[in-house]
Amino acid sequence: MLKVKKVKKNSIAYQLGIEAGDEIVAFENFPCEDELDYLYFSSLPQFWMTVKDSREKKLHEVRVKKDEMDDVGLTFEKNTKIRTCHNNCVFCFVDQMPKGMRESLYVKDDDYSMSFACGNFVTLTNLSDESLQRIIRLNLSPLYVSVHTLNKQLRCELLRNRFAGKIVEQIDALAKARIEMHCQAVIVPNRNDGDELEFTARELFKYYPTVKDLACVPTGLTKYRDGLTKIDDVDKEYSIKLLDLVDKLNEEFGVNFLLPADEYFIKAEREFKKKEFYGEFEQIENGIGLTRKFIDEFESELNALTGEFKKNGKRKKYLLISGVSAKKVNEEIAQKAMKKIDGLTVDVLAIENDFFGKTVTCTGLLTGRDILSAVLEYKKTNNFDALIIPKNTLKEFEDVFLCGMTLKELKTGAKLKKVIVNRDGGRGLARLLVAKK
Repeated sequence: MLKVKKVKKNSIAYQLGIEAGDEIVAFENFPCEDELDYLYFSSLPQFWMTVKDSREKKLHEVRVKKDEMDDVGLTFEKNTKIRTCHNNCVFCFVDQMPKGMRESLYVKDDDYSMSFACGNFVTLTNLSDESLQRIIRLNLSPLYVSVHTLNKQLRCELLRNRFAGKIVEQIDALAKARIEMHCQAVIVPNRNDGDELEFTARELFKYYPTVKDLACVPTGLTKYRDGLTKIDDVDKEYSIKLLDLVDKLNEEFGVNFLLPADEYFIKAEREFKKKEFYGEFEQIENGIGLTRKFIDEFESELNALTGEFKKNGKRKKYLLISGVSAKKVNEEIAQKAMKKIDGLTVDVLAIENDFFGKTVTCTGLLTGRDILSAVLEYKKTNNFDALIIPKNTLKEFEDVFLCGMTLKELKTGAKLKKVIVNRDGGRGLARLLVAKK
């Protein structure tokens, strides 16, 4: 059900007598669950809509006829209800988080609507037959699916959900309906890797190109694992074996179907793949191709900008915040910038994650608390003009770190004159370093 918040004046809905407070109950006799129903049906030239009058509480059938570009004219009250996770995965990151963080960080969403709208990964274990048919009817494509394995028994064990084995039939039904899927496997050493990963990849590739790819991502392990299933961290040798398997299967398939996370290349001490490997970077939010894109955009922007600025004005010393895993890459691009720009100094401060534990090495999981501690320690023996912080350490649309510290509190606590948030990846960093002010 959708509750009408506003009706655009002189719109189709206005002319049909729909008012704020009315409720949209159904479209073409299909129950209305969220705005995806409205978006789908309002794209059609005509459809029936069931409306509950806010005054008389009566149901009315309304026929909508429109031209292709016409706006029906409805705005709805925000619906914050989401479908939550029914699993108890052995590798769940939320179960490994300390207490006292923002409440929203503890929400285990597993909502196919959010998968379509925002690219969130879903396991489909909470998916009813009716919801499956709704996905097909509304053509909610692409979806992002946490497959992990197509071995039914193993998937039930990893997700600790007796219904998890239905994934094979679900993938089959969605693929036959031409619902495109980006898949992922969180790799648990000695469980769904090796032969099991090869089996999963081969089974999924049968549905290519409807199943577009399979991301291979490492398990995130924090220091808060008391009472949880023991999972080994990955090392250089393990990462090399996984990358070799990925290369072997991709060569056999003739396409880059398996996409390994950047972390495996870092652990294996191997060069990142070229940008062509990642296509449209559709799994970049999964940490796949992020480093390659960052490097390429930085170098391209730096080369485009440095010609006229090389000897123009006094330069500053920047302190660039980095996670441990990105240290080498950031140091390399800092060296490139300093060679291009006279007087520029960039120090990379690679910070160990005390909040989550040293096994967590990505920049995006650094907290304000750890950044503050590291900057204060650095300042004991060094000076700098400005601190550069990557945007992925902050909450989207808010300057707040995972620990709850604000950017302003960091600046005050470290007694910094200038803190810059790099909000545009490699291009943004290049522009910051080139700028005279």
